[in-house]
Amino acid sequence: MNSRRDSQLLKLAAVQQACSSDKAASLATTEKLVREAVANGASLVVLQELHATLYFCQTEDTDVFELAESIPGPTSERLSSLAKELGVVLVGSIFERRMNGVYHNTAVVFESDGSLAGLYRKMHIPDDPGFYEKFYFTPGDAEFNDGRSGFTPIETSVGKLGVLVCWDQWYPEAARLMALAGAEILIYPTAIGWDVTDDPDEQARQLEAWVTVQRGHAVANNLPVVAPNRVGTEPDPSGQSDGIRFWGNSFICGPQGEFLARADESSECILSVTIDQTRSESVRRIWPYLRDRRIDAYSDILKRVRD
Repeated sequence: MNSRRDSQLLKLAAVQQACSSDKAASLATTEKLVREAVANGASLVVLQELHATLYFCQTEDTDVFELAESIPGPTSERLSSLAKELGVVLVGSIFERRMNGVYHNTAVVFESDGSLAGLYRKMHIPDDPGFYEKFYFTPGDAEFNDGRSGFTPIETSVGKLGVLVCWDQWYPEAARLMALAGAEILIYPTAIGWDVTDDPDEQARQLEAWVTVQRGHAVANNLPVVAPNRVGTEPDPSGQSDGIRFWGNSFICGPQGEFLARADESSECILSVTIDQTRSESVRRIWPYLRDRRIDAYSDILKRVRD
């Protein structure tokens, strides 16, 4: 099988870490792991969701809004400086204070010169036991002021990054829209884990569902997927539950869903892989899903329910 162009290799890394109630300590761990990833050759490093703090959405508490920051702000400036110093494209995560009363769960992408390449505000917001995100986060805008869709890849020196966030993982529409806009990699910063009281069979089902749906997005769109998740057991601040044991299992897969790297459920670690950025086109030549889409028959997808 011949490719349209010679291979274009990109070394990328996904960081899996435990988080602390001390923002400075969490960011120090993040920085250490980013430096290690770059020292090992990574040109793109992806961090997990809300990596500067504990996962505060286990309960509803107005005091938590004090953790939010503007962009630019202290955390974004630190990530920007790190990206510039190391010459790396860096995907981070910030609890963003957009204005008084409007807060977002925001992924930020810094170019290798430290400039802000773009941001993505989480579109799908869960509200489940232990994951009360609707209390804290306003959904991202469906359309930017300049008319671009909220599902628009971010242009960087390492390619067009289809950055989504956690709960977006379960929605094939989000992945497809990013792919149709030219995304070359799908990226899902994540904070997901088990209710510690769930039985082992239920825990296994949840984990495999999470892995499987994202591998499905890779297959259906012929794109690599990068999914960094956190590890560690974080207590429920309200004491109403036993907390969440974040299941790790960060992974990177190729455009046919094949695992390129996968972490365990408990270790802080860096996943590093080298991908051929021309491979998606080669795969699309033999699995032409996008060619065969029946866009003339999909109007009902815009309805809430077909009733």
